[in-house]
Amino acid sequence: MAQETSKPKDDIIVGRNPVSEALRSSRSIDRILVAKGAGSGAVVGILARAKKKGILIKEVDQRKLDYLCGGANHQGIAAFASVKEYASVDDIFTLAEERGESPFVVVLDEIEDPHNLGAIIRTAECAGAHGVIIPKRRSASLSFAVGKASAGAVEYVPVARVTNIATTLEELKKRGLWVYGADMNGTDFNDCEFGGGVALVIGNEGKGLGRLVREKCDEIVSLPMKGKINSLNASVAAGVLMYAVASKRG
Repeated sequence: MAQETSKPKDDIIVGRNPVSEALRSSRSIDRILVAKGAGSGAVVGILARAKKKGILIKEVDQRKLDYLCGGANHQGIAAFASVKEYASVDDIFTLAEERGESPFVVVLDEIEDPHNLGAIIRTAECAGAHGVIIPKRRSASLSFAVGKASAGAVEYVPVARVTNIATTLEELKKRGLWVYGADMNGTDFNDCEFGGGVALVIGNEGKGLGRLVREKCDEIVSLPMKGKINSLNASVAAGVLMYAVASKRG
C-alpha cells in the first residue's frame, strides 16, 4: 500500500534554502519544524538564526514532517509563515490609549483549534477588544487557516504571543486590569460589572483554564447552562462573554 501523502499546506516553507531565505527576508515566520536527528550541517546555522529572532523551534518525527510537506524534499526542515506579524502587549495598550478607552484584552489559555482562534479574533474585533494574547506553546498560532477563520479580523486586532500566560496576567493586573477567567462554578456573567480595564481569560477547549492561570484570575465568571450539556464551544463562550463585557462598557 502506498504511503499516505498530502498537499503541502499553503503557509509552509519547505527545505533548507527556502527557509534560510525566508529568515533573511522580512517575512514573518511563526515556527520552524526540524526532523529529529537533522540538526547538523547547514540546519545548525538556520536554527541559530531562528533562535536569535525568537522564533519557536519544534523537533518532530521525520514521518510527520514528510506528511506536512506533502512528500516534498524538505531536507529535514520546514517553516510555517505567519499570516500577520505578532504584536506586543504594549501595542495592545497603545491601541486602547489611542481610542481613549480602558483596555479590553482577551487572553487565551492554550486554544488549540485554529478555527476557534480565528473565530475569537473575529468576535474580538467586532466587540471592540483592543487585542488578543496567546501563549507561544500548546496553542494555535497565526496560520493562514486562522486568518481565514477570522474573516480578515487579524488585520485589525493586535495578537501578542507570550512565553507564560500566568506571568502575563500578573503584569496585566499591575497595569490596572481586572482579570476575569471563564470557567465553571463562578459568578453568573450577568452579575459581573466588567467595568474599567478588563482581561477576559478563555481556557483550552478540553481542559479549560490551567490551575496556575485560574489562580491568577481576580474573578471566575460562568455562563448558566440550561440544558443537559454542561459546556459551550470555546469560541462561542468567548463570544457571549466578550459582548457581555462590551455591553457593560457602553
